[in-house]
Amino acid sequence: MPSSPKFFHARSAASPSPRKSTVLIFSCLIIGIAGFVLGISAFLHAGRGAHRCRYFNPTSVRVVWDNHGEGSNGISGSQDNDNNNNNNIKRHKVMGFVGIQTGFGSGGRRRSLRMTWMPSDHQGLQQLEEATGLAFRFIIGRTNDQSKMAELRKEVAEYDDFILLDIEEEYSKLPYKTLAFFKAAYALYDSEFYVKADDDIYLRPDRLSLLLAKERPHSQTYLGCMKKGPVFTDPHLKWYEPQSYLLGKEYFLHAYGPLYALSADVVVSLVALKNNSFRMFSNEDVTIGSWMLAMNVNHEDNRELCQSDCTSSFIAVWDIPKCSGLCNPEKRLLELHQQESCSKSPTMVSDD
Repeated sequence: MPSSPKFFHARSAASPSPRKSTVLIFSCLIIGIAGFVLGISAFLHAGRGAHRCRYFNPTSVRVVWDNHGEGSNGISGSQDNDNNNNNNIKRHKVMGFVGIQTGFGSGGRRRSLRMTWMPSDHQGLQQLEEATGLAFRFIIGRTNDQSKMAELRKEVAEYDDFILLDIEEEYSKLPYKTLAFFKAAYALYDSEFYVKADDDIYLRPDRLSLLLAKERPHSQTYLGCMKKGPVFTDPHLKWYEPQSYLLGKEYFLHAYGPLYALSADVVVSLVALKNNSFRMFSNEDVTIGSWMLAMNVNHEDNRELCQSDCTSSFIAVWDIPKCSGLCNPEKRLLELHQQESCSKSPTMVSDD
């Protein structure tokens, strides 16, 4: 960009000799050519730098669970291809971030998801994000089994669609993983909604996008398929709750676990508290629901999030209450995707 014009007061001076004029003109020419070359070089270098910045941060990152709740609200991060700590991660702006909870025994589910409603490559994920305003990543913890970790690293390198949490991946610790997920999602994404989804549901991202984009009078929203039910006190049952004496005979209103969303204001409150200040129940959905009781949130019930078949307005399909997600999800995901009513029906129901 040219500099601002400068004004000089004229003064009388002797006329320069032809020799001096030639030297002056030649010098100005050399300076001008050098400036032009430097300008072009700087322009090209800036262009290359912008391209590198756009794709520099990998999709998959590692987020560390802080047992003491210190530092950046219990979160610090580093890029997988660079072990340097990065506590100043630039948050990516999206309308909604969807974390698909997965585990080491769920490779088949992830394959089926990538063959159905979730893109299997970085470009596809980017196009889906641009079309819906939603970013999707698999969420997984760690294990001491080095062979499983090696397989995970291969999958991360191939698909680059993970967020890796430095917390033990174990079913009995799902409440801890869920809290770590929301803290990690908030650290990485500047989002209006943070969605927790399981890897055994069939989802329509376009319809989920419309639901999250609705105007709401409450800034603190807890969105899902709401339920109540008896507290399980039998130790032999899957959803047994050891702290049932604190709950009584019936659970309070809370969302089913396979799919629910928290607005940004709710997640901010979760992130602000120290990890050890939360009471953890055995079941992740009950745990989240108990935290929501302590906050001034609006419980928004939407049954399109838990349909058992592909209706004209469904958002998600899973086999409620027979299974906690889809029964035999690897097969069912593929079967549902082959149905036109599931994968090719219009985003919005026609008025006709």
